[in-house]
Amino acid sequence: MNTAYGVSAVVVVVLAAVLIGIFGLRLSRTTSDFYVASRTVSPLWNASAIGGEYLSAASFLGIAGLILAYGADMLWLPVGWTGGYLVLLVLVSAPLRRSGAYTLPDFAEARLESMIVRRSASVLVVLIGWLYLMPQFQSAGLVLRTITGAPVWAGGLLVAVVVAVNVLSGGMRSITFVQAFQYWLKLTALALPVVFLLLAWRADGAPAPGGETPPVFAERTTVTVAVDVTVRVAEPVEVTVTGRLDGRPLDRARITLAPGPHTVAHETTVTFPAGAAVPHAENLPALTDRQWALPLESRDYPLYSTYSLILATFLGTMGLPHVLVRFYTNPDGRAARRTTLVVLSLLGAFYLLPAVYGALGRIYAPELLMTGRTDAVVLTLPGRLVGGTAGDLLSALVTAGAFAAFLSTSSGLTVSVAGVIGQDILRGGVRSFRLATVLAVIVPLALATAARSLPVADVVGLAFAVAASSFCPLLVLGIWWRRFTDAGAMAGLLTGGGLACAAVLATIVGGPYRGLPGALLAQPAAWTVPIAFLVMVVVSLLTPGRIPKGVARTMVRLHTPETLKVDRGDWRPRGA
Repeated sequence: MNTAYGVSAVVVVVLAAVLIGIFGLRLSRTTSDFYVASRTVSPLWNASAIGGEYLSAASFLGIAGLILAYGADMLWLPVGWTGGYLVLLVLVSAPLRRSGAYTLPDFAEARLESMIVRRSASVLVVLIGWLYLMPQFQSAGLVLRTITGAPVWAGGLLVAVVVAVNVLSGGMRSITFVQAFQYWLKLTALALPVVFLLLAWRADGAPAPGGETPPVFAERTTVTVAVDVTVRVAEPVEVTVTGRLDGRPLDRARITLAPGPHTVAHETTVTFPAGAAVPHAENLPALTDRQWALPLESRDYPLYSTYSLILATFLGTMGLPHVLVRFYTNPDGRAARRTTLVVLSLLGAFYLLPAVYGALGRIYAPELLMTGRTDAVVLTLPGRLVGGTAGDLLSALVTAGAFAAFLSTSSGLTVSVAGVIGQDILRGGVRSFRLATVLAVIVPLALATAARSLPVADVVGLAFAVAASSFCPLLVLGIWWRRFTDAGAMAGLLTGGGLACAAVLATIVGGPYRGLPGALLAQPAAWTVPIAFLVMVVVSLLTPGRIPKGVARTMVRLHTPETLKVDRGDWRPRGA
């Protein structure tokens, strides 16, 4: 990619986000403006903003990278992330809007009349938000390094600063305008290059992946390794190496790589002959084209992993704090349902595209399987297939879309985390919200810099598993079951959320693991979600004396349309 074009694309996106945010500042004056945009956002604007913040780095870069590495199994991610809004539409969106809450902990306090549950929900909101923010900052570092060679921490720092400025300036009202713009930019940034990529593929005449062979280098290829990586070689191959290979310094040395593992140091270049099988990074499966194209072929215990992934994505959507806070900004429950329907259309249109990048990447960018940087396939393909000035311009457009993804998702997460910190840890109000914003971005930025880099969609999938194991049962039972108690909620949050968090930490710190333990830890939702529901129900039935005294009035408020004139009680969120 032409560095000047890439840097220009980043600058344009950053300036657009800041200028739109400044426009939002002119309209943000009250606490309600900062937290929920005074509940005046129309369904189309709100749906565009939800699409903007929901389509994160995992959607823009991660899905294509996972499809490149693992194949058809990964199509369940966009299916689940879109289908989760059906569950939201049926079970949650309208009652949640009618609750009158500003944040998810507000809802927990209103429904269960318990400050302990509220504080526990606050801790989980912050943890989920930080877990989701971390890969956004890591991916921003990957993109900026790809186009400029800057240190990996620079991209995350840039995104963190821009997000903080936007949120500090105008809160939710400002972020709504920014995220709506960024959704349409991201859709354009993926859709327009796909047209040129498919035309170039047809003109090239390359076959689609198929048969029993693994990926090969179609022509003589030089691969530069950005970070230390261990690769597995399937059969002997003669290569030219400059750098360090298996601990030995080499300078344009022609050697034969024997089958087995080899350690390649960062900044090492390895040149492969045409037709050579692509060595795979140690943590990626070496799949034949047939295995790659068929579901349930690429991982240990694939059937369990697939169903657990579906459960996490379908149910985890309703527990993501930056998604839920959007429904508080609608004027009423009917508008919240209409917003959800529009979101389904917008997400469906977007998720048709990453699979195309993943499939073309297996043909034209197989070296990413060796370096392990599969998330870069979306950034690599336009220059690889189209080339010239047109390829540089398309690459710049994709880069702009990627940065829009980081900024929009990070903005929504920062608003939701800052809202909870400002209300539950600080004193509430606009000043506390602004201080909380700084805290909301500093911690995940530090984690992104210090933690080892995992595939972005994997980390986001773990955040979904935690959300599905904690807030999903809290919301479903809180909205639809009168006998739900604060003791049951606490027990379920601690059990389900705690088990899911433990699995997440084990995977991030020590993983990946092999065999059944590895599958259970990598995809914990299939066992943590049922445990959370069961514990909440059983403990609630054992503590009937702790049913909230105002439950009848609360249930009326949740389930009665706003057009009916009823007494909705006098509960108000803290800081209102």
